[in-house]
Amino acid sequence: MEIILKTDIAGLGYKNDVVAVKPGYGRNYLIPQGFADMATSSNKKILAENLKQAAHKADKLKKDAEEMAAAIGEIVLDIAAKAGENGKIFGRVTNTQIADVLKAKGFNIDRKKITVEDVKTIGVYKAVIDLHKEVKHPISVNVVAE
Repeated sequence: MEIILKTDIAGLGYKNDVVAVKPGYGRNYLIPQGFADMATSSNKKILAENLKQAAHKADKLKKDAEEMAAAIGEIVLDIAAKAGENGKIFGRVTNTQIADVLKAKGFNIDRKKITVEDVKTIGVYKAVIDLHKEVKHPISVNVVAE
């Protein structure tokens, strides 16, 4: 018996896989629990169309992320922080501060997608923006004294 999996099942397959199982396992467990559907010709056509649309949507998201990375370019963000005489800053420069400066420049990026190295002194640091699982864009952060 062939079925189309709706969820990942350990030892059997992943979501949207068409797998062969014993009829009792499919009819008595997988289908009633909502883990699978029968692999009829119409369900296979629906699955193929859904996979095609999902691939198209994923390509569009990646393209949008690449366009955002190109728009950001080699930007250098200036962030003011209180610092001592020797250049050591009080507190931290956080990804929230970087997100606020990016928003002021017209780029609305979630703070959770920004990774910044540990900033302890005045200087230039690197931060990475995770725009897509395949698109990561580095930016420079210039920490200056207030």
